Amino acid sequence: MASLESLDDLLQDELRDMYDAEKQLTKALPKMAKKATSEELKHAFEEHLSQTEQHDERHEQAFEQLDIPARGT
Repeated sequence: MASLESLDDLLQDELRDMYDAEKQLTKALPKMAKKATSEELKHAFEEHLSQTEQHDERHEQAFEQLDIPARGT
């Protein structure tokens, strides 16, 4: 964990952590959908992937507004 000396440091650290988690999900969900044995479960994973990709976009917008590089921890 980075040295957190201010609320801004905490915000950036949490944003990077969430971004990293979403990126990991973006990689995992297609694999999970491929292995799913029911169509309903496969569809749920695909739906979740779509939502996760939207979260990635929002995180990138937040990084841009904060004028910091978009990267995870």
